Amino acid sequence: MKSRLFAIFAVFFSLSLLPATSGAGEKIVAGSKSDISLKLELENAIGKGLGWLAANQKVDGTWGQSEYPALSALALTAFQGDPSGSYKRKYAANISKGYEQLVRNAKSDGGIYVEKMANYNTSISLMALLVANDPSYEPVMKKARNFLVGLQDNLGDDVAVNGGIGYGGTYKHSDLNNTLNALEALHYTRYLKSDVANDPEARDLNWQAVTRFISRTQNLPGPNDQKWASDDPDNKGGFVYFPGHSMAGEQKLSDGRTALRSYGSMSYAGLLSFIYAQVDKNDPRVKAVIDWLTRNYTLEENPGMQQAGVYYYYHTMAKGLSAAGIDTLTLKDGSKINWRQDLAKRLLNLQNLDGSWANQNARWMEKDPTLVTAYSTITMEILHRGL
Repeated sequence: MKSRLFAIFAVFFSLSLLPATSGAGEKIVAGSKSDISLKLELENAIGKGLGWLAANQKVDGTWGQSEYPALSALALTAFQGDPSGSYKRKYAANISKGYEQLVRNAKSDGGIYVEKMANYNTSISLMALLVANDPSYEPVMKKARNFLVGLQDNLGDDVAVNGGIGYGGTYKHSDLNNTLNALEALHYTRYLKSDVANDPEARDLNWQAVTRFISRTQNLPGPNDQKWASDDPDNKGGFVYFPGHSMAGEQKLSDGRTALRSYGSMSYAGLLSFIYAQVDKNDPRVKAVIDWLTRNYTLEENPGMQQAGVYYYYHTMAKGLSAAGIDTLTLKDGSKINWRQDLAKRLLNLQNLDGSWANQNARWMEKDPTLVTAYSTITMEILHRGL
């Protein structure tokens, strides 16, 4: 059991799930001399980030706002990903106390939450329990899996949001970000899936429906059967928040049409969602989103959203490009970049002297240093394993 959990743990942090995607990137040889210095810098920055998280853990073992267990779960996931192992040992007491408090939030319905955002909190908490590599958590994890599956919208194919997953509770409207959170947790804990035929309490996701939902959030006429989908060059292939709505707003096109603007963080969420739903890397939908992400590559902002959600953009970028097996990107001017090195240097420059990170833009709670430090530390751990 431990070897299987370790393998899944390693896959989560390396996220090299697919071979390189044709046309989007080229393989490079990892472990070059130029990478060693950067990896050491990352290890130091990761240690500073974990030190800040340890120093800012509450007396009760939680991090951030206690009503959102996901914040504690992200911090715990960051500790578990320590590439050196030394900080994980140093802060073992913090980690143990954090997990004790996290499992106290497990409900009789299987969810891991306090009151709000049941899917968001359960999904991220399930990932933290997974990387703990502790078989004693499996009963809680199995119930959490069933809970997440039970949140999937089953409204009929004619309803645009059918097949997706929302926040849960009173906020039931499906969106791509919440769907991604659930898919990630379900994907990495699939070894816990029960045989539905022999276990009346077991549930399985309607994968056909969720894949259709993902497609309905992409600006790609044809695969997306919704009338709003646009094929204009600025937006084609990218993603929006949920069918018919983009957090990046609308764009008036030269031919008089109005397009929903694709944006960076949701486009990486779309790429990851397709991967977790086992859509082939050669599928036109996957190729289209990688093309949009390549054309809009930047570390200066979250494309389409400026500084709003920029750390989550970095986080999903590291996961998405790693999962797609892309080591280098060929930009519009023909130049090739090692995105891991670029992103690593960007995060190093943004880290505060005390080891934390925070966004000056408050959208999506990114002024909270607990959330953003956890995001950034996990992102660095993913980068470290790929350099």
